[in-house]
Amino acid sequence: MVAIDALPRHDWTLAQIEALFELPFTELVFRAAETHRVWFDPTEVQLSQLLSVKTGGCAENCGYCSQSQHFETGVPASKLMDATSVIAAAMDAKAGGAQRFCMGAAWRDLKDRDVPKVAAMISGVKALGLETCATLGMLTKPQAQALKDAGLDYYNHNLDTGPDYYDKVVTTRTYQDRLDTLEAVREVGMSTCCGGIVGMGETRTDRAGLLHALATLPAHPDSLPINDLMPIPGTPLGGSQAVDGFEFVRMIAVARIVCPKTVVRLSAGREHMSRELQALCFMAGANSMFIGGKLLTTSNPDKDTDAALMADLGMKPMTMGVAAPSISNHHRRHAHAVTGVSG
Repeated sequence: MVAIDALPRHDWTLAQIEALFELPFTELVFRAAETHRVWFDPTEVQLSQLLSVKTGGCAENCGYCSQSQHFETGVPASKLMDATSVIAAAMDAKAGGAQRFCMGAAWRDLKDRDVPKVAAMISGVKALGLETCATLGMLTKPQAQALKDAGLDYYNHNLDTGPDYYDKVVTTRTYQDRLDTLEAVREVGMSTCCGGIVGMGETRTDRAGLLHALATLPAHPDSLPINDLMPIPGTPLGGSQAVDGFEFVRMIAVARIVCPKTVVRLSAGREHMSRELQALCFMAGANSMFIGGKLLTTSNPDKDTDAALMADLGMKPMTMGVAAPSISNHHRRHAHAVTGVSG
């Protein structure tokens, strides 16, 4: 029996996380659901929308990505969008129900010359009352500070996979490079958004390795996206075998347990998931999803489909500003009571 504490901890071992994956499926989902209820309203889900503000031509060779200049995927390189167009897209996203607006650029790293342009986008989106998130490649600490000053709430920089499998996915950037960017973001007091992808040929141990890396960071990610690979023809991982649906739910459940206060994002891959599989993910602790018809260059369920799913599940948009609150004494006692763990 694996003891589970709903209070955040940073001393997880890889063996302990692997043991969680080995729990009977219904037991694992039940424990994740208990943990979820300590910190969140299980009927609420945060709604985010993602816009590619600069598409294609990336110098990285991430084996899953259609935007890498190393692969022939039919995605042309484009210039950085202007702030006015980005803000207009954010207005449409808010009108469609989005609560967080994410801006992604296909860059290896953010160049200082582009900081003012990106800052203008961020401040304009923030002024609409949306949470702001950006993923722009590697950052220096001064760049992170400039983005925070512009109103950026979250910076996304995924680890992609476990450290032992990382070089099978990308070789143009090291694992430490990614950790350094996360550190720069944390040092300026900005929230981190960091997760990974399943279905790239990795083993369960590799998936546990990713969650171990996240759970032992100095601070858990504030949001943790779990992506199901959307195989892109022309990329090295374009022929990857899909991960079994139950295994994907296990990934969501273990993420919820080891990072209990984190918003766990059901990210790319929903387009090829059944309604029932998505419902299992929400039962297992996912409480965020992307809405809108596109995620960067891949498809996503349309607005009406998502609205129908949420209605059928009795779910509603998350009450913003109260995600992952400080745990009360009542909740603290409940966390120990349901897990049998003290501390």
